[in-house]
Amino acid sequence: MSILSRCCLVLGFVLSSACAQQPAPFTPPAERPKAANEAPWPKNHFLGIAYHDVEDRDPDQAVVAVRTERLIEQLAWLRENGYQPVSVDQILAARKGGPQLPPKAIMLSFDDGYASFYTRVMPILRAYNWHALLAPVGTWIDTPLNQPVDFAGTPRPRSDFLTWQQVREVSQSGLVEIAAHTDANHKGVLANPQGNLQPAATTRRFDTATGRYETEAQFQARMRTDVAGISNKIRAVTGKAPRVWVWPYGAPDGTTLRVVDEQGYQMALTLEDGLDSLGNLMSSPRFLVASDPDGEHFANAIVNVQTQAPLRVLHVDLDNVYDPDKAQEARNLDQLVQRVVDMGADTVFLQAFADPKGDGLVHSLYFPNRHLPVRADLFNRVAWQLHTRAHARVFAWMPVLSFALDAKLPRVTRWDPQTGKVGQDPDQYQRLSPFDPKVRQIIGEIYEDLARINAIDGVLFHDDAVLSDFEDASPAALKAYAANGLPDSIEALRADPAVMQRWTRFKSRYLIDFTHELTAKVRKLRGSQVQTARNIFAEPMLNPGSEAWFAQNLDDFLQSYDWTAPMAMPLMEGQSLEDSNAWLEKLVATVKVRPGALQRTVFELQAKDWRTAAAPDLSGAQMAEWMGVLKRQGVTSFGYYPDNFLENSPDLNTVRPALSNQWNP
Repeated sequence: MSILSRCCLVLGFVLSSACAQQPAPFTPPAERPKAANEAPWPKNHFLGIAYHDVEDRDPDQAVVAVRTERLIEQLAWLRENGYQPVSVDQILAARKGGPQLPPKAIMLSFDDGYASFYTRVMPILRAYNWHALLAPVGTWIDTPLNQPVDFAGTPRPRSDFLTWQQVREVSQSGLVEIAAHTDANHKGVLANPQGNLQPAATTRRFDTATGRYETEAQFQARMRTDVAGISNKIRAVTGKAPRVWVWPYGAPDGTTLRVVDEQGYQMALTLEDGLDSLGNLMSSPRFLVASDPDGEHFANAIVNVQTQAPLRVLHVDLDNVYDPDKAQEARNLDQLVQRVVDMGADTVFLQAFADPKGDGLVHSLYFPNRHLPVRADLFNRVAWQLHTRAHARVFAWMPVLSFALDAKLPRVTRWDPQTGKVGQDPDQYQRLSPFDPKVRQIIGEIYEDLARINAIDGVLFHDDAVLSDFEDASPAALKAYAANGLPDSIEALRADPAVMQRWTRFKSRYLIDFTHELTAKVRKLRGSQVQTARNIFAEPMLNPGSEAWFAQNLDDFLQSYDWTAPMAMPLMEGQSLEDSNAWLEKLVATVKVRPGALQRTVFELQAKDWRTAAAPDLSGAQMAEWMGVLKRQGVTSFGYYPDNFLENSPDLNTVRPALSNQWNP
């Protein structure tokens, strides 16, 4: 057969196939969902924009500087495209029910107190008649004119910074609000035994002499002194008490936030992503103008401010970083950091507990705490390195109930319908009973200790928060059922379908409420910006009636957590490889039918085949294929567990194109 004949046959096949396909239904443009970057900003929202130094040439990125011409270009673009700067007075008035903010409101801010604000920025603000915020660091401005400024351990010329007289002058312009950027805590302090320096306003200092961390009372006293110091200086210079707190390095902390609130501050600015809401002014995000962006990059960033970044996740066992040989441990950490960078992942779900046996029962932790042994004080070090070197968000992966605590504490027990006896289920996680007040207190204290020492972006609640349709039969649980109008025996609870449904819903909500308690303890210490995620099994998603077997409910999860994390693990659910793609499509479909749910869901694939005791790693090709299935169904946030970074499994070159948002083949 000639080449021409072959081509005609192939062309005919393609055309006939195309004709056989059903055309996609037409949706009028007005009915199509708007992309996030095309949607109007919600009413009474504004965008904070954070600048630092401004230089005429060679902007120093050590201080996140921009060139003067770029600043002029950016402000001109904002003005020409309808963005309107607003003052703190306007924002606070709108919060109290006064005039609404304009549709594209922005708040300009300039951190650290550089002299360029006086010489370069003020003339532009006066020409535009635009408001801005200036946030100086107290001790930097205090520095005598003939001495260098101690810029977080690095000397910088005193001439780089404003004087208090200049601060007074700009504050009297009517255009500039003076905010507080700490008095003496814009620096790093020792944060762990390995020697990392972390932001002083959020970190409990580690004392190498005692091997102990700063207590909460000591940290609070240090911050009270600092906040009072800068507040008094600003009040003395401007005649006004400062109303806005600006976090050094953009890093917030719950304890310091309470101190700031006590001092009368009404706003606190971070460097998180997104729009500011009047309902959350004490945790206001800002867009950081970094790397001296040109007009196109600046404009794209502003336009896309409402676009939520998807999660691309590596779920990592810290057990694989730990090594008794600290030199080897350091090499393991380097491999992990390099792996996250090379894979293009933006988020790491990082194990905070030790589970070297893999039995799911936690005997020790990777952070100092009041109740369990510390295998190694390692979580802080690894999380910080992932933040600073891999630029990844870190969620602390934590159990909810499976802690090997005092044997006298009540465990979740199962009622056996065959014998009528009560005991722990040998085929389930060994869990503490969440219905016991002492259990709740102790687990809550463990979460407090996690938050106190470790700067985290979120918490991933493990899949051990489950209760079967024969659990919990402990005395504390039965007492809780009775107190909520339910029978006080498992047999009676199961006897009536309507009663059993009420019991199931009660348990599902009870577990969620417990995780909310734990979240509140973390956020009290770390701040409201800490996100939550919780693993959910696939079965209660695909078969809602199976909620009774797990006490898990998809709709509950979507309403209760920032991220719902389905265990999208087909082989673990008894599917064959041949059927796995269709199974994943079905799993995604259960989420897609719920409006907006895909944007709050991160699917976790399996990287091991746990059907045998050997649990072999799955191939990179298989992982990439599954990721393709998820993406074709509209999934934007996904990852996998576990990532074997020590042995390059799954294979980096195979998986990276499918996982990363930062790389194209």
